[in-house]
Amino acid sequence: MAKRRANGEGTITKRTDGRYQAAAYVYRPDGTRVRKFVYGKTRAEVAQKLTEMQEKTRQGIPAATSAMPFGDYLAYWLATVAAARLKPSTFMSYEVMARLYIAPSLGRKKLNRLSPADVRRFLAEFRDGCLCCLRGLDANRAEDERKCCAKGRCCHRHPSARTVQYVHAVLRSALQQAMREELIARNVARIVETPTVVRQEVRPLDRTEVRMLLKAARSHRLYALWLLLVSTGLRRGEVLALTWDDIDLGRGQLRVRRNLQRIKKELVFGTPKTARSQRTVSLPRRCAAALREHQSAQRAERAAAGLKWDPLPHQPSGLVFTTPTGRPTDPRSLNRMLTVLCRNAKVRRVRVHDLRHTCASLLLAQGVDARTIMETLGHSTITMTLDTYAHVMDTTLRAAAERMEDALGPEGGGEGEEAAQPPG
Repeated sequence: MAKRRANGEGTITKRTDGRYQAAAYVYRPDGTRVRKFVYGKTRAEVAQKLTEMQEKTRQGIPAATSAMPFGDYLAYWLATVAAARLKPSTFMSYEVMARLYIAPSLGRKKLNRLSPADVRRFLAEFRDGCLCCLRGLDANRAEDERKCCAKGRCCHRHPSARTVQYVHAVLRSALQQAMREELIARNVARIVETPTVVRQEVRPLDRTEVRMLLKAARSHRLYALWLLLVSTGLRRGEVLALTWDDIDLGRGQLRVRRNLQRIKKELVFGTPKTARSQRTVSLPRRCAAALREHQSAQRAERAAAGLKWDPLPHQPSGLVFTTPTGRPTDPRSLNRMLTVLCRNAKVRRVRVHDLRHTCASLLLAQGVDARTIMETLGHSTITMTLDTYAHVMDTTLRAAAERMEDALGPEGGGEGEEAAQPPG
């Protein structure tokens, strides 16, 4: 006779349709306990599922149910799945989208009752709504900033097409995990078309503006940083995470191995954006010379600081671009510095990321091929490079067509024309 399972160990029974089922009490995301069922074709399969479910319960990990409110599942997915898989900066943006926009609108819907129409309606309302009202359920915002339309003074600030697309991506990812856990039969967010995003035309600095900007930056203590951004197209976080070990001044090369980001109130070092982003970049001679000057200036700065030189415990040793006290440079401070430099140089105001676009545009203007630019910038695909800089490549393509015209020779074929004439 089989030994009776103790109370709380779960039960396994055979159903009338021939399948096996098991049941056990598990934690829900809100901390309460509920009885959950799992099914399988064999007793061994069901026993394995039961063991996995009970192990989660022993660890205090909540188990989702198909009839739970979607807001509860969203919280469960963020805490147990997204937090483990995503980089900190990406997770933070997912959490903001879920808390401010998705949960207030769809959170009360049952997970297994969510329909394509619900998602389509949500995206339409989100696209057309004002940001203050869309964030109306966020308790962290001041009362006078909430539901401005209800008070008759709409802020007229609507989500960008990219933000609508990003919210849809978060929703789609959460429901895809619910499908993997067999809580729902289909991902209704995948059925709804992704909102289109009209790509904004890149407006990089031209050659004259770049020279004016670098001339104004020559006396700046981070001149080498601005020169690197324009010359190599490094991302803001990549250049701020460089260490002297990453730079080979003799060979004129640097390696991109990490980045620096602000996650809420903390500066966090992590891996670059994609695998392609970990790359080796060749340096123009003037960049190498500027870095040598910066290295000497940093040594003098450190000696002058003395005991005030106080790096953060978790930062890599030998950071290239630090504050006067040896700490990492906050990525946000570069934006303010660049605004001042643009004003001093009397050029139009641009973002730090626009210097990356400027680098690509200058390379294209010099006839550098798209593949080399892709490797320099660390794009994941050449399609991204071609799509982003298609408008800048017009002059390069025109020059290529003219070179082909020269290669073909005069119209009519020249010597070949004479040979093709019939005998008199």
